[in-house]
Amino acid sequence: MAGNTIGTLFRLTSFGESHGAAIGGVVDGCPAGLQLDLARVQEELDRRRPGSTPLGTARKEEDRLELLSGVHEGITLGTPIGFILRNKDVRPGDYAHLQDTYRPGHADLAWEQKYGLRDHHGGGRASARETAVRVAAGAIARQLLESAGVRVHGWVGQVGGERLLKPSKELDLARVYTSDVRCPDAEAATRMTALIEQVRAEGDTVGGRVCGVVLGLPAGLGEPVFDKLHADLGKALFSINAVKGVQFGSGYEAIAMRGSQHNDAFVQKGVAIGTGTNRSGGVQGGISNGEDLLFDVAFKPVSTLMRPQASVDREGRKVLLEGKGRHDPCVVPRAVPIVEAMACLVLADHLLRQRCARL
Repeated sequence: MAGNTIGTLFRLTSFGESHGAAIGGVVDGCPAGLQLDLARVQEELDRRRPGSTPLGTARKEEDRLELLSGVHEGITLGTPIGFILRNKDVRPGDYAHLQDTYRPGHADLAWEQKYGLRDHHGGGRASARETAVRVAAGAIARQLLESAGVRVHGWVGQVGGERLLKPSKELDLARVYTSDVRCPDAEAATRMTALIEQVRAEGDTVGGRVCGVVLGLPAGLGEPVFDKLHADLGKALFSINAVKGVQFGSGYEAIAMRGSQHNDAFVQKGVAIGTGTNRSGGVQGGISNGEDLLFDVAFKPVSTLMRPQASVDREGRKVLLEGKGRHDPCVVPRAVPIVEAMACLVLADHLLRQRCARL
């Protein structure tokens, strides 16, 4: 199977299935000499893991990082960093009724059409369980970025019709993970939480939006043709389960604007030239311009409902699927660290690539 590796210089290869023995990854290209804080890697895994928020799935996974290679006495060796996360709370029996039936909104039929067979236990490799690997690798990438003064933040900006309208500069981003819904604004978090609880009580699901900002990103990251910075970020963010849209800066709102309204005027900022506004979201011509990198990621409602759904089996016969298993009524609270991780992986890769771009 192709498509299990992301990155050019800083690379992650991921492996494992939802209800297999373990999931894991190999990070290759991390420079030697990075002081790696494994407790911080575990902290980020804890933010994503099942059971990390009362608004999510009832599945309980410890997601304890088992490091296999690439680090000695807390220092990266420059060799591949291998790790696994063992699956503990597996219940393959919860999915026995799906062996010959296709769940609406899931990859069951498409996967079978491609490979001729599938692992029906929790979606196998198509499950969001795999994203824990990305979070672990992203936590390593984050520490590399921080050594260069780059900070990546994500938060929930919308659940269903409930929105947080404040810009990132008005938010206390240190409060994101003190909120069950991962929203740093108490009033908006209360509205979002009430909606998720209502939807869960109805046996339904709801989508939402994760916002991101990258602070301290130097100018010059991104290759100006096929590997534009926002193009690579877009691909990485779209690879997250349930993502239906990604936008940077003004995004779709730019459609209704005139060029005279949208252009970011250049101004002198101390010793450097910057922009007075940031509708381009920190990227121009596919290259970072030194301003804050701003992006939004839209997630669809979770496909598994705790109510009956009409479907068909392999023979095309109509069936009525009863919702079983342990699933999030809204994915966005647990998606925040995943979005941060994918951004960190791409930015770490482009940081290393930029160091090779000029003398």
